[in-house]
Amino acid sequence: MSAKPANPYYTGPVSDHFDGKRFFNPEGVEPGGVRDLIKWRTNGQRARWPKRVNHATGPASPKDRIGGEDLRVTMVGHATLLIQVAGLNILTDPVWSKRVSPFSFAGPKRVIEPGIAFDDLPPIDIVLVTHNHYDHLDLATLARLEAEHAPHIITPLGNDTIIHRALPDAKISAVDWGDRLDYWDDVTIDAEPCHHWSARGLRDRRMALWAAFVITTPAGKIYHIGDTGFHDGVNYRAAAEKHGSFRLAGLPIGAYEPRWFMKGQHQNPAEAVAGFGLCKASHAVGHHFGTFQLTDEAIEAPVADLAEALSAARIDPGRFRPLRPGEAFDVPE
Repeated sequence: MSAKPANPYYTGPVSDHFDGKRFFNPEGVEPGGVRDLIKWRTNGQRARWPKRVNHATGPASPKDRIGGEDLRVTMVGHATLLIQVAGLNILTDPVWSKRVSPFSFAGPKRVIEPGIAFDDLPPIDIVLVTHNHYDHLDLATLARLEAEHAPHIITPLGNDTIIHRALPDAKISAVDWGDRLDYWDDVTIDAEPCHHWSARGLRDRRMALWAAFVITTPAGKIYHIGDTGFHDGVNYRAAAEKHGSFRLAGLPIGAYEPRWFMKGQHQNPAEAVAGFGLCKASHAVGHHFGTFQLTDEAIEAPVADLAEALSAARIDPGRFRPLRPGEAFDVPE
């Protein structure tokens, strides 16, 4: 009987971010271990979130397509954004499930309904899955999207194996940092580094890659990060050096407390504002907050902390908007 592979998701050559078994952040910080996890979970500092939050304006009903110089982003919830640009409809880290967990009966539960009802989605062309944590890679939602829209799924190395096992007929492109896809007229998608990690269970830590994406379109460039630690701004500077500047950046602003445990993997709003400047983006949308309670901060803390950071940096708050579910942002040219 042949031995099981050391990595069940990916086999490939050693690189500056893959040691032959696990991926890693060059000169980065590994996530905390079991002792740190227990210390955090028993610190008694977890804020109480409401069990239910109502929509301010109700779910959105997006247009089928947006072209020309227009660029619209609609918040679904957490890290799920509908990006409409250049006639394409792109979903990031789609999650319509009620929980982000390996279990249907336990784990972080949605406190606000999706900002777009699943049946109201326009035709979905592309799905970007940034990494395999359950609040970003939701197989139940991907199965619904495959059945209804058959989109082209783009995801970092190893995550394609996870998705293919559940959806053998799905069209999936697996990408490494630095890879570029150009299947679409006048649109390219690059996979770029971010500082994070991956796991679906207890024994597969860092066995699938994580990534940010740059979408280059005739209407401008979009820099999207699902999750990241600030990492001294290294990856923000590299993105600006390689791609120039961005019309829009989609940046995570939530799941950051306590800092001693989260700092390496989740930036806080002040760091997101610093990254916004470093990557030379004209506008940004904040996501990864207010939908599932993953960490200790209060539900409104990311929005308040973002406002404070923007004020301290003397940046017009209209340039960096924390979108609520159902809220759409027509990005200025």
